[in-house]
Amino acid sequence: MGFKEDQMVTVSLYARVSSGKQAQENTIASQVAALERQISVDGYELLREYKFIDNGYSGSNLVRPNLEKLRDRVAEGKIDKIYIHSPDRLSRKYAYQMILLEEFQKAGAEAVFLNYEINDNPESQLLLQMQGMIAEYERAKIMERSRRGKIYAANKGCVSVMGGAPYGYRYIDKCTGVGQALFEINEEEADVVRKVFLWVGRERASIGEVCRRLNTMSIITRTGKKCWDRSVIWGMLKNPAYKGQAAFGKTKVGVKLQHIRPQRHSCEQPKDNYSIYPVEKANWIYVKVPNIVNEDVFDIVQEQLAENRKIARTRERGAKYLLQGLIVCKCCRYAYYGSPVRNKRGEKVDHYAYYRCIGRDSYRFGGNKICDNKHIRTDALETAVWEEVKHLLKNP
Repeated sequence: MGFKEDQMVTVSLYARVSSGKQAQENTIASQVAALERQISVDGYELLREYKFIDNGYSGSNLVRPNLEKLRDRVAEGKIDKIYIHSPDRLSRKYAYQMILLEEFQKAGAEAVFLNYEINDNPESQLLLQMQGMIAEYERAKIMERSRRGKIYAANKGCVSVMGGAPYGYRYIDKCTGVGQALFEINEEEADVVRKVFLWVGRERASIGEVCRRLNTMSIITRTGKKCWDRSVIWGMLKNPAYKGQAAFGKTKVGVKLQHIRPQRHSCEQPKDNYSIYPVEKANWIYVKVPNIVNEDVFDIVQEQLAENRKIARTRERGAKYLLQGLIVCKCCRYAYYGSPVRNKRGEKVDHYAYYRCIGRDSYRFGGNKICDNKHIRTDALETAVWEEVKHLLKNP
C-alpha cells in the first residue's frame, strides 16, 4: 500500500497479552519496546495517544477496550500504519484476523507485523490462514492440558492448583518448602478467622455485625483495606479450607451470559467472552490443608448462616424502592440504594426518599467516602424510568 511522499504518515502500535500474570511479568513491555524500535528504524514518529495496549485481555474475542479505540481511530482515517508484533496479537482466531485486516485495509491503514509480511499473493494468504488455525489449535491444546493437569494434581493433594492461599494462610511454593507447595497457617490472620467463626457460630452475629466489629478493631484486610466487605466475610465463612479441606473446581467456564443489569465494580467492556458457573459440591475435589477451626464449628456456622438468610427473607420489606439493585453509579461503579429522608429529630419522612450511591457512605470505607455523585429523588427517577418503559411497550 503506497503513501504520498509529501504527506506525514501517522503510525500507531497495538500490543496485547492474555493474562494478568503475563502483564505483571512485563511481557507487554517487551512487545511495546520491539514495536517502538521498528517504528524508529522505519523513520516514523509515534505519538503517545496512538499506543493502544490491552493488558490481560483474551485474543479469542474482539471486545477489548483499546482495540475498540484503535478501530475507531482507523475508521476516522486518522491512522496510516499499525505496527503489531504478530497476527495472533490481533486475535487467536483466523476469522477475526481477517475481519480486522480487511477493516484496516478498507480504511486505508496498513498493518505492519514484526515477524510476518503481508502480501496479496495466494501463498502469503495461505500461510496467514495456517498460522491463525495453528494459533487456535495451540490455545485449545494448552487450555485442555492445563485443565486435566490441574485435576490430576488436585486428586494427588497438591495445593499448587488452588491459585493462592486464603486469608489466614500463607502459600509456600515447592522451592521454598519441602519439595512441594503447601499452605502454612498465618497465626495473626488465623486469630481473626477464629474470631469471625466464633462471633457467628456462638454469638449468632450477622455478617454486617462482623464487619462492624472488625472495622472498630482497626483490623486491616490482606489487601490493606481498612474496611471489610460483607462479601469477603461471607466467602470466608463458606470456605471449607478453614476446616482443613480446600476445595478445587468450585466453578467452571461456560457460555457468556447476557447481563440484564449494569456490572458493578467493573468496566462496561467485558474482558472475556465467557461466564463463570458454580459447580455442584459433589463434584468438588478436596485437598487436605491445616485446619484453623474444627469441623464442628464450621458446620455450626453454616447452620447459622442458613438461619440468618431465612430470617432476612421473612422480613416484611416490600418493594419500597423499585430500582434498588438495578442502578449502578457511573463514577465509582458501586450500587445505588434507597434511603429515607430523616428530619432533625432523626425520624423518617415518609413522603419522599433518595437513591444514594454506596460510594458516598464514608463509614463503609474506613471513614473516607470514595464518590461524590449526587443523590436522586426516588419518585423522580422511578417516574422517568416508568415513562420510558411505557414508551417502549407502546413502540416496540
